Amino acid sequence: MSFDATSFREQFPILNTEIYGKSLAYLDNAASVQKPQIVIDRINEVLTGGYANVHRGLHYLSNKATADYEKARDSVAKYLNAADRDEIVFTAGGTDAMNLVAQSLGVSQIGEGDEIILSVMEHHSNIVPWHLLRERKGAVIKWVDVDDDGHIDLDAYRALFTDRTKIVSITGLSNVLGVVPPIREMAAIAHERGVLFLTDGCQHAVHGPVDVQALGVDFYVLTGHKIYGPNGIGALYGRKDVLATMPPFKGGGEMIDTVSMDEVTYNDPPHRFEAGTPPITEAIALGAALDWMMEQDMDGLRAHERALTDHAMEALTGLNWINLYGRAKDKGPVIAFNLNGAHPHDVSTVLDRQGVAIRAGHHCCQPLMRRLGVTATGRASFAAYNTHEDIDQFVKALHKAQELFA
Repeated sequence: MSFDATSFREQFPILNTEIYGKSLAYLDNAASVQKPQIVIDRINEVLTGGYANVHRGLHYLSNKATADYEKARDSVAKYLNAADRDEIVFTAGGTDAMNLVAQSLGVSQIGEGDEIILSVMEHHSNIVPWHLLRERKGAVIKWVDVDDDGHIDLDAYRALFTDRTKIVSITGLSNVLGVVPPIREMAAIAHERGVLFLTDGCQHAVHGPVDVQALGVDFYVLTGHKIYGPNGIGALYGRKDVLATMPPFKGGGEMIDTVSMDEVTYNDPPHRFEAGTPPITEAIALGAALDWMMEQDMDGLRAHERALTDHAMEALTGLNWINLYGRAKDKGPVIAFNLNGAHPHDVSTVLDRQGVAIRAGHHCCQPLMRRLGVTATGRASFAAYNTHEDIDQFVKALHKAQELFA
């Protein structure tokens, strides 16, 4: 089966929307992708014929919802090539998953003077949870720098490790520069020193099935709304032996074994980390999104995204009124830019009137903005449903903006 960009796009009803009388060119995919009809239908099916609370119910709807919910866990495990379905924890999203790891390790393994290694291009959701440990536990954050394209110097990375280093947490794909760090090599370096390794895969996972075993990571995070699924749902992969050592992040129903007035004993992973009524409909819909993704020609999908990125970069390279950030070879489908003399918010507003949806701001990456010497950028990010015509509409709108601000 070869990838057909036209038929792929036709599965997204929202893309038929017109904005100010113009065809929508939706290029804000790094913030959130649109949903295919199959996911919309699955949500409707659950709510109209298959919803009830999961686990421990003995009636038909509860049994059905539980089976569908746990089937979704199997889908996540398959998509990530986890060794065991019990290595998949459902969360409220990528941020929730990162907080789970940070706060659980903060109870059991990270204390005063212990070190956490991050890169300067991390999203705030992979920075702030670790800062909470710095503030509350006296942990130390150490930063690995990147060059202008986002490449990490592995020698500089190696030099950061000491006998106090506990975990490394690195993005799988920069949401500003598009660069894909050498995760496998970085994880191996950490493991040589007995250090845990987490990958923030929220931007990374949408571009094809992930093999966490081949990457050799201890944790991998994804979020539903960036992988053609609903918002309010995400997943944490954690190696089974590592999860078994971690205390609960939140307390409530489902995550317990027994409760008395004097003592609580806890469930095994993954349920130990799934306190309370979970996002049932959202988890089932995430499973549907991943099942659908695994039916696609992923090599063809990635080639299409690559062609879109190359088309945009070729159209913008050499223009003396635009600054482009991140030119890594084989970068992901993300282009950050600024127009000379214009604020990104103003540029974004002009583009919006031309039917082009982009993001403008610091993209929850303020340390990286300071590294690049800017306060904000525009950002166009592409999904597999985008077309070369979307790119042309974007470039034409940029030329219009440049004329207005020149």
